[in-house]
Amino acid sequence: MPLATAKLLKLVEASLDDDKAEDVVVIDLAGKTEIADFMVIANGGSRRQVNAMADHLQQKMKKGGLKGVATEGIANCDWVLIDAGDVIIHLFRP
Repeated sequence: MPLATAKLLKLVEASLDDDKAEDVVVIDLAGKTEIADFMVIANGGSRRQVNAMADHLQQKMKKGGLKGVATEGIANCDWVLIDAGDVIIHLFRP
């Protein structure tokens, strides 16, 4: 069973906190667009950190039963987009 939106958002925030993400911002999109309910933006200090944050998020979402998570930008890790349906995550390297 897929994660509920609130539970998914909590999982994303906890994972980013565990990985020492910087400048984490959560934008509430509910009622403003149909593409997602929340957008999460965070920075990592290096490509390695951005890659680790993206990898950990993917693993935790998969373990939580979320399927069909789309990811872009893993090859370079300057900017990684993770589309988890109701929550979209942008990971940047400053």
